Amino acid sequence: MRVGIVCDLREERWPSMDLVATMLADHLRAPLSGGVEGVLLRPSMVRRLTRLPGLGGLKRFDRTDRIVNRFWDYKRWLVRFQNQFDVFHIVDHSYAHLVHVLPASRTVVTCHDTDAFLSLVEPDVADSRLPRWLTRQVLTGLQAAAHIACDTHATADDLRRRRLAHPDRISVVYNGVHPAFTPEADGAADRFVTRAIFQASGDSNELTTDILHVGSTIPRKRIDILLRVVAAVRDQRPAVRLLKAGGTFTREQRALIRELKLEGHVVTLPFLPSPALAALYRRVAVVLLPSAREGFGLPIVEAMACGTPVIATDLPVTREVGGTAAIYVGLNDVQRWRDSVLELFVEKQDPDRVAARRRLCIEHSAHFQWQRHAQSMANIYRDVWAVADSQPMRHSGDREAVLVS
Repeated sequence: MRVGIVCDLREERWPSMDLVATMLADHLRAPLSGGVEGVLLRPSMVRRLTRLPGLGGLKRFDRTDRIVNRFWDYKRWLVRFQNQFDVFHIVDHSYAHLVHVLPASRTVVTCHDTDAFLSLVEPDVADSRLPRWLTRQVLTGLQAAAHIACDTHATADDLRRRRLAHPDRISVVYNGVHPAFTPEADGAADRFVTRAIFQASGDSNELTTDILHVGSTIPRKRIDILLRVVAAVRDQRPAVRLLKAGGTFTREQRALIRELKLEGHVVTLPFLPSPALAALYRRVAVVLLPSAREGFGLPIVEAMACGTPVIATDLPVTREVGGTAAIYVGLNDVQRWRDSVLELFVEKQDPDRVAARRRLCIEHSAHFQWQRHAQSMANIYRDVWAVADSQPMRHSGDREAVLVS
C-alpha cells in the first residue's frame, strides 16, 4: 500500500509538524508496518510579495504569501497525485482544506488541537488571523475526511464536545519521541549548544542556573507568564537565566522583558536540530510550559526522555501527556510557578531525589514511540482502504461547515 503523506510547506516553519511527517515516513519503512510505504508530498513555496525589493522582511507580506500558497498553489499542485496513492494522510489539520482536492473516502487527517476552528465556535478566545471563510474550508475538509487521528484523548474529546467531527471517525494515536532525546551525553551536540548560547548571549558563564522554554511565541504559549515566572524566580535566585528555543519574541514581549529587568538574562536561540535540542534539555534545570492551550506538548516528553523535569500548566492535555512525571500549576498562579521551580532547585541538592525524578521522567517518556505511532497509522490506512475499496470513490467538494449531531 502506498500512502501519500501530505506535509506542511517547509517555509511555514513548524518544526513539530515536519517532525511528525518525517518520523511517520521513516517508521513506516520498518517491517512491522506490514508493507505500507509512506511518501512525503510537499511543494516548494512560491514567493510573490516577499520576493519584491523591500517587502521580504515584512511579516504581513510573508503571511499573505503563505496563505496564498496554502490555499491556492498547494491545491493546484496536489491534485495531480489523486490516483497515484492508495491512501492520503494530511498530517496537520490546518491543511485539511486539501481534502477537497483528494479522494475524501481515502484521506486521513491528523488533528493536533482545535485552535484552528476557534474563530467559528469560540471567537472570543481565537488567536488565528485567518479569515473565517478560509477557516470554514479547513473545517469542511476535516469533516469530509474518512478518518481523523488525534494525538491525544483531550483533542479527540474537544472535537466531540464542540461537535466538529463525527465521533465514529475519530481515534487517538500518540506521537513519539525522536531517538536523539536521550539522557546520554552527546559531546558534539553539547559543544554545539554551548557555542550557540555564547553566540546568542556573549556570556560563557557556566555558573548560571538555566530554565528552558521550547516553542513558538504565539499568544496561547503565554510568554508573558513565562517571563513573570522567571523574574519572580530571579528575585530569590539571581543566577537564574531563561533559555528560549524557538520563535522570536514579539514587540510586546520584548517590552515586558525590559519592564521586568530581564535584559541580559534571557537568551534567544533558533529552532535547533533534534540532537542539539536534546543537549539543551540535558543542560537545564527545568523546562517550563505555561501554555493556555496545547495540542500535545512535545517538549514535555522530549525533556523527560532526556531526564529533565517539566513544570506545565494544569490542563487535561498536559496531564494526559505528562502523567505523574510532570508538575502542574494553574496558568495564572505566578507565585506557585515560582515556588515549584524553587522546590526543584532545592531537590537538586539531594542526589537520591534527583535520581528518582530522573528515572520517573525517562520511564514515562518511553511510552511514546514513533514505531508504535506508525503501526497504529498503518492499521488505520488499511481500514480506510478496505472501506473505500468497497464503495464508489467520494470527493468532498466545497461545502458549508456544520456542527455534527
